[in-house]
Amino acid sequence: MATLVRRLGLLSSIGLVIGITIGGGIFRTPAGIATRVPDPVMMMGVWILGGIIVLCGALAFAELSAAMPETGGMYVYLREGWGRPYAFLYGWAQLVLIRAAALGGISSVFGEYFMRVFGLDPIAHPAWADYLAAGAIIFAGITNIVGVQLGALFAGISTVTKFGALALLVIAAFVLGGDAGASFSHLASNGAAVDAGVFGLALISVMWAYDGFADLTFASGEVKDPQRNLPRAIIIGTVMIIAIYVLANAAYLYVSPIERMASSPLIAADTMGALFGQAGVSFIAVVVMISTFGSLMGSMLASPRIFFAMAEDRLLFAPIAKVHPTWHTPYVAIGLASVLGVAMVMTQTFEQLTDTFVLAMWPFYALSVGAIYTLRKSQPNLNRPYKVVGYPFVPAVFIAAAIYLVVNALISDPVWTSITFGVVLLGLPVYYIWFRTSGTDSRRQPPSSH
Repeated sequence: MATLVRRLGLLSSIGLVIGITIGGGIFRTPAGIATRVPDPVMMMGVWILGGIIVLCGALAFAELSAAMPETGGMYVYLREGWGRPYAFLYGWAQLVLIRAAALGGISSVFGEYFMRVFGLDPIAHPAWADYLAAGAIIFAGITNIVGVQLGALFAGISTVTKFGALALLVIAAFVLGGDAGASFSHLASNGAAVDAGVFGLALISVMWAYDGFADLTFASGEVKDPQRNLPRAIIIGTVMIIAIYVLANAAYLYVSPIERMASSPLIAADTMGALFGQAGVSFIAVVVMISTFGSLMGSMLASPRIFFAMAEDRLLFAPIAKVHPTWHTPYVAIGLASVLGVAMVMTQTFEQLTDTFVLAMWPFYALSVGAIYTLRKSQPNLNRPYKVVGYPFVPAVFIAAAIYLVVNALISDPVWTSITFGVVLLGLPVYYIWFRTSGTDSRRQPPSSH
C-alpha cells in the first residue's frame, strides 16, 4: 500500500490552518456583512458568533483527528462514523463541487488583486483575471506535486505576511486612527433593526471567511506525532484566526462608521488609505494577493488527500492513489484537483463559486461532527488522546449552527440550493450502481490505530 511521509511539525501545521483559512474573506466580506447587519454591535456579534461556531467545530475535529490520524480527514470520519455510502457521497461532492469551487473562488480573488496591484481593472478585463486565476491553480498544483514541504513553505510565508499585515492594520488603526477621524463611538449600537433571515445570510458570509479550520485533517497522514500535534494545531490556529478577525473588524469600524464600511467593498484598502494614503492602499492590495495565493497553496496541499484516501479505499480509480516515487506526494490526486479547479474558475463567477462551496460543504461538516456521537457508541475503546471539552454540548452547538445555515439557504435561495444539493445527491446512484454492482466496494481492514 502506498504511504505518505510525515513531514509536517506543529508550527507548520498551525501555519497551514491559518494560511488556508485567511484568504480573501476578511478583506472582501465585511462590506457585505455591514450592509446586511447595519448595527455595529450586531455586526461584531455575527463575527464573534461565527468564531464561537467554528471553535466548537475545531474542538470536535481535534478529537476526531487525534483518534484517526489518517490521510483524508472528514472522509475518514464519515466512513467510520456513518458508513461508506456517506463517505463516498462526501468524496463525490468534493470531487465534483466543493474543492473545485474552493480553489476557483480563492484563485479568482488572487487574479483580481494581481491585476489591481499593477493598476489594471479586473471588471473591465474579466477574462484576464480568469486566466491569472487558472495559472495560479496550475502553479500551486505543480508546486505541491514537487513536495509537500515546498507547498507548506509557500503557505507558511504567506501566513506570516497576511497575519502580520492584519496585525499591523489593527495596531495602526488604533494608534494613528485619531488623525483620520476614527472614534470608538463608531463601535456603539445605532439601534438599526436586523432581520433574523438576513442575519443568517450574513453568517454564511462569515463562515466562508472562517472556512479552512478543518482542512489540516485532510493531510493528517503527513503530520508528525499526529495524536499530539493535530488537536493542538487545529485549536491554536482557530483561536488565532478568531482573534485577528474580530480585531480587524473592530479596527475597520473604529476608522470608518458602519455606513461608510457598508459602501466600501475594499474596506481594508480604504482603512489603510485613510491611515497611510495611496501607499497604504498599494500595500494592502499586495497583501491580499499574497494572502489568497497562500490560501490556494495550502488548500491545494490538503484537499487532494481526500481523493487519495478514497482511491486507497477502492472508491475511486486506483491510479488516483499513486504516490510519486521521488517526491512522495499524491501527484495524480493533485493533478485531478487542479484540472477541476481550472474548469470551475473558467466557467463560474466568484459568487457562484462561494455559494456552491458553502451549500455543499456544511451538511458534511454537521455529519462529521455528528460522528463523535456514533463513534463513542460503536467504538468505545478507540484510542482518543484528546476528547472534546464540553461534550455532548459543544458538538451539538456546531451541528445546530450548520443545520440553521442550510435551512436558511433553502428558504432564501431555494432554486440554487436545490440544484447544488441535487448534484451532491447524484453521487448516491453512482455509488450503488457503479461501485456496489462492479464489486469494487470491498472493505479494507481497519487501521491498526483503531
